[in-house]
Amino acid sequence: MSCLKKICMASAIAVMTLAPALSHAADLRFAGVTSTSAKEAAVEFKKMVEEATDGSLKIQLFQDNQLGDDRVAAESTIFGDIDIGVSSTSPLASLFPDLYLFDAPFLFLSADETYATLDGEVGQNILATLEKKGLKGLGFWENGFRNFTDNDKPVALPEDVAGMKVRTMENEVHLAAWRAFGANPTPMAFTELFTALQQGTVDAQENPLGIIAGNGFQEVQNHVSLTQHVYTPYIVFMNLDRYNSLSDKEKAAIEDAMVKATKFQRERSQELEGEILASFAGEGVTVVKPTPEQKAAWQKKVMDAEIYDLVKSKMDNPEYLDQALEN
Repeated sequence: MSCLKKICMASAIAVMTLAPALSHAADLRFAGVTSTSAKEAAVEFKKMVEEATDGSLKIQLFQDNQLGDDRVAAESTIFGDIDIGVSSTSPLASLFPDLYLFDAPFLFLSADETYATLDGEVGQNILATLEKKGLKGLGFWENGFRNFTDNDKPVALPEDVAGMKVRTMENEVHLAAWRAFGANPTPMAFTELFTALQQGTVDAQENPLGIIAGNGFQEVQNHVSLTQHVYTPYIVFMNLDRYNSLSDKEKAAIEDAMVKATKFQRERSQELEGEILASFAGEGVTVVKPTPEQKAAWQKKVMDAEIYDLVKSKMDNPEYLDQALEN
């Protein structure tokens, strides 16, 4: 056999060997979080993408932060080690300063206002900024509103928290806001919080309902006030190069599935919060729901203390905050 024939035969064998591998579906590594609603939405997203692409895309789910915490997931997605990730916005604000928007207290006075901003021009502009660092912003899922618990009295107005020691995060904006409300904000490690509440080291704390219930804070706090003072979303993103490598059909499948999964996740989040509130009532916890007028009084305190100006000083596009207030 001539040398040329040998080369041609070897090439043909190589092509035949490679062909099955090339025909396999593309696997996308999806780094999920611990939230029940987000985990269920990731499963729905996977199903919809795989069905819409006839299996040309396969989603590998890694739930419960298996591939690292929120910031690690974002950085790994930027580097391409992860294809799709989910993160709370707070750990990413130093990378994407416009995410400081979600530190602003009482920026949103209802879920409808929140969704209008996230799904509208402001939210889409924020997602677009992720491309500067190699991410394709896919959508906003619900992490939830932060709410207030204490063991003293029902809280509906800012003056109700005057003098209270409130455990809060080590966050400049949050600390300034609680001081403006007349409270004594006391940062401490989350792992120490239950004992601090139990022993009276702090009087109160603030967190989303899922975290309150999941950590049993209602066992040592008999009032839950639905102040909804800060809304923290999850942000879902994809490695930009990976996204750009997809066919038009695959891109459309990803985007359509994200819209539907987002609707599912938010509805499921609200459903789970309803179940939590019902369980609180069964445990003898007083649930307080401030009126829109009472929430407006909190927002006025924030404005008078120029907290929004502090937030805008951290953002690349401070006008987004003003636009969000108009929704």
